[in-house]
Amino acid sequence: MKKGKRSISLVLGSGGARGYAHIGVIEELLHYGYEIKSISGSSMGALIGGLYAYGKLDAYKEWVLGLDLFDVAKLVDFSFTRTGIIQGDKVFYVIEKMVGDVMIEDLPIPFTAVVTDIIKQKEVWLQKGKLIDAIRASIAIPTVFTPMKIGERYLVDGGVLNPLPIAPTVADDTDITIAVNLSAKINSEYKIDISKKEREKENGMKDIFFEMAQKTEELFSKDKKNTFSKMGMFDIVGRTIDIMQNEVLECKMAGYSPDLIIGIPNDACGFYEFNKAYEMIELGRMITREYLQGGRK
Repeated sequence: MKKGKRSISLVLGSGGARGYAHIGVIEELLHYGYEIKSISGSSMGALIGGLYAYGKLDAYKEWVLGLDLFDVAKLVDFSFTRTGIIQGDKVFYVIEKMVGDVMIEDLPIPFTAVVTDIIKQKEVWLQKGKLIDAIRASIAIPTVFTPMKIGERYLVDGGVLNPLPIAPTVADDTDITIAVNLSAKINSEYKIDISKKEREKENGMKDIFFEMAQKTEELFSKDKKNTFSKMGMFDIVGRTIDIMQNEVLECKMAGYSPDLIIGIPNDACGFYEFNKAYEMIELGRMITREYLQGGRK
């Protein structure tokens, strides 16, 4: 695909921690001169897409890459309930400070956050109302974040029913539709240059997430003496969500097909490996460059 000023409807898929790759994708698209005129996203796609639509993605990226072990430890607020392991209030307080009370309908770029009504078992498009509420609802990953209540609806991760929400962009008046699939089956290896300091920080954060997984196991396990296995509950849930979303994605893609799908390998990192922000951002940038330069189709 040649460099040029073309308007894009951008669809950002769900996929847990791999969603950081969306940042690199957006940055590379802008570098190549494309203009993002519309955004639709599920889960992490809604978070990254919503922040970009409001012009706050750079601030979010700076915050994420600047987190140290102490910061992460402070942000993890365990709920110790069976509706979710993390309340998410601390994390979303930081994001809310970035976006304030801005309404979706007032954003400079049209934006749709796709969520799932867990009671009515329906896909819901949030195109009005507070941006922070829409993001909070769409990223409410089952078993991790507690559901978001908006009105009488209990909303969770949009990826449950639509991991790559192309439909909201079908009526857009743009040149092309580009979708970013975070669960692509790609047999390619990518080498990401990462500094020693960044690697040490990543490994330290991994320990915190491991502790979170242990607490999850303790909360849900009936056998309190059961030790945390190599593939614990968190890992099993993450893999299960990946499998479910892959199957749903195939059905959704049969009905709507974008002009270009940028595929991020489904094994680039685990669903819950949020300690790999730097690597995923760089991977998203690298893969997007390949597609735009014609190295991938």
